[in-house]
Amino acid sequence: MHEDDIYTKDGTVDFHGNPAKKKSSGTWKACPFILGNECSERLAYYGMSSNLVVYFKEKLGQHNSTASKSVTNWSGTCYITPLVGAFIADAYIGRFWTILCFSILYALGMTLLTLSASIPGLKPGNCEDGVCYATGAQLAVFFIALYMVALGTGGIKPCVSSFGADQFDDSDEKEKKHKSSFFNWFYFSINIGALVASSVLVWVQTNVNWQWGFGIPAVVMGIAVISFFSGTRLYRHQKPSGSPLTRICQVVVASFRKMGVKVPEDYKELHETADSESVIVGSRKLEHTKNLSFFDKAAVVVPEDKVKETPNPWRLCTVTQVEELKAIIRLLPIWATGITFSTVYGQMGTLFVLQGLTMDARMGNSNFKIPAASLSIFDTLSVIFWVPVYDRIIVPVARKFTGHKNGITQLQRMGTGLFISIFAMVSAGILELIRLNYVKRHNAYDQPVVPLSIFWQVPQYFIIGCAEVFTFIGQLEFFYEQAPDAMRSLCSALSLTTVALGNYLSSLMVTIVTDISTRGGKPGWIPDNLNYGHIDYFYYMLALLSAINLGVFLLISNWYTYKKPIQDVQ
Repeated sequence: MHEDDIYTKDGTVDFHGNPAKKKSSGTWKACPFILGNECSERLAYYGMSSNLVVYFKEKLGQHNSTASKSVTNWSGTCYITPLVGAFIADAYIGRFWTILCFSILYALGMTLLTLSASIPGLKPGNCEDGVCYATGAQLAVFFIALYMVALGTGGIKPCVSSFGADQFDDSDEKEKKHKSSFFNWFYFSINIGALVASSVLVWVQTNVNWQWGFGIPAVVMGIAVISFFSGTRLYRHQKPSGSPLTRICQVVVASFRKMGVKVPEDYKELHETADSESVIVGSRKLEHTKNLSFFDKAAVVVPEDKVKETPNPWRLCTVTQVEELKAIIRLLPIWATGITFSTVYGQMGTLFVLQGLTMDARMGNSNFKIPAASLSIFDTLSVIFWVPVYDRIIVPVARKFTGHKNGITQLQRMGTGLFISIFAMVSAGILELIRLNYVKRHNAYDQPVVPLSIFWQVPQYFIIGCAEVFTFIGQLEFFYEQAPDAMRSLCSALSLTTVALGNYLSSLMVTIVTDISTRGGKPGWIPDNLNYGHIDYFYYMLALLSAINLGVFLLISNWYTYKKPIQDVQ
């Protein structure tokens, strides 16, 4: 076998820092350990977050709107902290060590959370009519544990999908073809974890106690650490390449320092290394693109740059460095359109649950009641159904018509999900209108549960699950593929911040709507007793916002320019 066929060509190395061998590392044989870690971590996360609004309401004594905001703020933070983990991974210690260290922190946070619900001194007491009230110290311990988990997930989320994709050599067409499937099955594994969480763990929290409800995820998180570490010898690693923020700043500063310099018409006159490798460790060179030409000034060579010596990177940058910045800027408008979708997605953990609490939770004629938070299982089942359908049916069929290797482009996939999400909000709004009409007809305003089956919520959950398969998985793949090689964790984190900002936007909208709708002594759209409210108006408002967002996305997609790697790292 030729030496070129023995080693990967995308710059990956093994655990000892030697060039990674194709035969004994990476590909699908390394993926079970990575997917196992992600499945376990998501089981722990959703096992805690799915029913968290109920814990805030019943164990910490918070009102509906406050509990909803507490959950969305924490959930939002879980998707902001990935920026920290991604920066550490890309710049300093690599994805493997970042995942491992932050997984341990996550497990410690889960352990403290379990203790806060178990030990009498830390466990909320002073209970009355099924509602408990926590002291300041008890709240402090609970929130410290909760935000330790938020920080822990910040090191895992942006790195684990990129680390899994790193196991497939970008320069090998056969391996590259499997990379798209990896993202589908990665999301599939997330939802297997979520399936167990939203069914078994939510039932345990509702019908047994919160000690077990938090304790089981803590044990599972310990298993996640062991699972991930077990595959060490099989992994391929991308070397950390130094601070990406420094490189971005260098391009910006160099561009402004040469503001008066004219960019040559022939881009080949711009500065780039003569070597086959980029100056950025482990990164392929990028081909010059014509848009955002102002930043090309950073690569214009002037006499003061002393190219024959080592040039000052704050005065002269390579074309690849400039293209890194351009790639990030081009991603930002696409990124922004994901915020509204995440706001819609976030309703599953807040208003959908509160809506479900007012409906008949019995299964048929039995006395068994399904917890309102467990309805998210139908979102999970939807994803589990649609992932193989998409991967095994939609992609091959679409490929015959489009000729595209993935059936449809990543942007087309994301746009389809944005369109589908509109119908989830319309469905939720119609259901709430029907529920409120019953309340009005029977004067059942003070009736906590109306005789309308909670299973009428299934369509809104199922539609969101379908939209996820298109938008979230498409987003994962898009941000990995279009990110500069040395900034993939950071760009994965950037895509995750849409979930954070979506939660924050939801929290802001709830605050504004509550403030405006309660003026003049009115109960408002989202009162503690939803029979006096109008959350259907809130759903319709989100449907309208989603439709506008889809229009903006379509305009931006037509403008987008894809990145173009010149060659593989030798």
